[in-house]
Amino acid sequence: MPLALLALAVGAFGIGTTEFVMMGLLPDVADDLHISIPAAGHLVSAYALGVVIGAPLLAAVTARMSRRTVLMGLMGLFVVGNALSALAPGNGSLLAARFLSGLPHGAFFGVGAVVATSMVPPERKARSVSLMFLGLTVANIAGVPAATLMGQHLGWRATFVGVSAIGLAAIASLALLIPRERAHSAPPAGLRGELAALRSLPVWLALGTTVAGFGALFSAYSYITPMLTDAAGFAETNVTLLLALFGVGATAGNLLGGRLADHSLRGTLFGGLASLAAVLALFPLLMRAEWSAALGVVLLGMAAFVTGSPLQLMVMEKASAAPSLASSANQAAFNLANAGGAWIGGLALAAGFGTTSPALTGAALAVLGLGVASVAYTVDRRRQTPPVGRVVTSHVPEPSGALHH
Repeated sequence: MPLALLALAVGAFGIGTTEFVMMGLLPDVADDLHISIPAAGHLVSAYALGVVIGAPLLAAVTARMSRRTVLMGLMGLFVVGNALSALAPGNGSLLAARFLSGLPHGAFFGVGAVVATSMVPPERKARSVSLMFLGLTVANIAGVPAATLMGQHLGWRATFVGVSAIGLAAIASLALLIPRERAHSAPPAGLRGELAALRSLPVWLALGTTVAGFGALFSAYSYITPMLTDAAGFAETNVTLLLALFGVGATAGNLLGGRLADHSLRGTLFGGLASLAAVLALFPLLMRAEWSAALGVVLLGMAAFVTGSPLQLMVMEKASAAPSLASSANQAAFNLANAGGAWIGGLALAAGFGTTSPALTGAALAVLGLGVASVAYTVDRRRQTPPVGRVVTSHVPEPSGALHH
């Protein structure tokens, strides 16, 4: 695999760290800024809103620029957003800085996926995407715990200084390792071509699969702490270690999904969604003992992230003429899944269905994702099947007087 994928993984590591570290720093931020925990929680929402808005917007406005330049510029915006977070004097300015930090997230992964697949032969495209996403999953194992500890001991502002340093390292890596576009290479499709890609039904079905499939994950994962403490009986001090186990499972699933998808894209997607539905359906049983709960957390990460690379690659293939915007829109879909899944899981809790009920709603969402993926498969089959009665005569001479349909 090209060494340039390492530069994309470094950027993904920084983005994954800053996205998830705020969850662990909420009490520290709330105490320092003299706001409530729920008010501090809006900092998580501000980042997600930045991702949803920034992913398609930045991909569209940079459509005709060199992708290498775009990636470096996005990481520059990432550094500015995190530096402003470290310097924010109050809650309002921190909200704005978190929103700014989220803007480049989706576009970086979207454009990065296009660059990653352009550097490898067709049979290794999914693996190249999974190696970029490796930075995101490793961030959950190492980056987030380390950044959380830094914030708890040196102050939460130090965390964002550290993340800004990761961003600077990513810019240097991108400048050194990402090759410049060749003069004779095909030019980017431009804004009109990128927007045209979003008029395709298969693209929207692929995005719908992402929303349902990862909505299934976040329906359960958003409430994993009360499941582990109230249902499985873990002490709160053990939750951080268990979340690192989720990162281990996600990393293994991401690498496995990339390898399998290069052999069978749809087979890996269907298998991953089915596995996710099964794991979530078994969660009420898995949460009855500590050992099985720990196993369930690992399996949840594996089953969910097996589908990551296939979903990203499928969207790009459906918009092959102009993949950057569609690829970035898929990252917005991931964040919509985050918000929507958490909301649906919360409804199950609020209705009094029990601590593990969000996992069951997640299982239902995974089944819905399978349904959307099946519709997408049917649409593709119909588009590839020639109409009844059409005669293919590409290599057989046509008899005189043959009818043309």
